[in-house]
This record gives sequence, structure tokens and C-alpha cells, in this order.
Amino acid sequence: QVQLVESGGGLVQLGGSLRLSCATSGSIFSMAAMGWYRQAPGKQRELVADIASGGKINYADSVMGRFTISKDNAKNTVYLRMNSLKPGDTAIFYCNAGSCTGTNYWGQGTQVTVSS
Repeated sequence: QVQLVESGGGLVQLGGSLRLSCATSGSIFSMAAMGWYRQAPGKQRELVADIASGGKINYADSVMGRFTISKDNAKNTVYLRMNSLKPGDTAIFYCNAGSCTGTNYWGQGTQVTVSS
């Protein structure tokens, strides 16, 4: 069983930055992909960014150029650097790990609030 723990959320003003971290209890090196999703009030959970084991990265159009996903295999941690934050980025951000067998693991989420 893999456990994911997010941290780094908070309240930030328009244009500000945050860095989210996702620490895992298991090896992320063995995961097929790691990613960040978000869910705003009244909306469905959506992919923000993910990174495959081979290093291929995918971003949602809405965050392209502002957010950067990265991982540290040695620390079993995935990061999401968020710059130029907008009120529309306000959501609960969830870390996701997808195993090679198709099992998905989720963290408990961390709140990001961007004020105008």
C-alpha cells in the first residue's frame, strides 16, 4: 500500500507562487506515473500535470507555462511549482500515483486559495 501526503498549500495573492510537495511511503521509481490533480468547488477533478516514469511530462492547457512538475526519486517526492497564480487556480490539489498494474493511489489533498 502506497501512502501519499501532500503539503505546501495555502492562501496566496494573485500573481503569487506556491510549491506543493507529495511525499510517498513507497518508491515512486516503480510507479508508472505521478501526477497532480485539482478539484474546485462544484467542479470535477481534473488533471493538472503528470510525469511518467520515463520522464515524459503532460500539462493541462490552463497551467502551461505557469506550473512545473518535477520529482526526486531519491526522496520519493513529487513537486508542483506554481507561479503566476490566479483566482481560477483555487482548488484542492491532490497527488496521484499510478502503478504499473493500474492501481491508483491518492493523497488527502491540500487546499490552494488565490485571492484577488
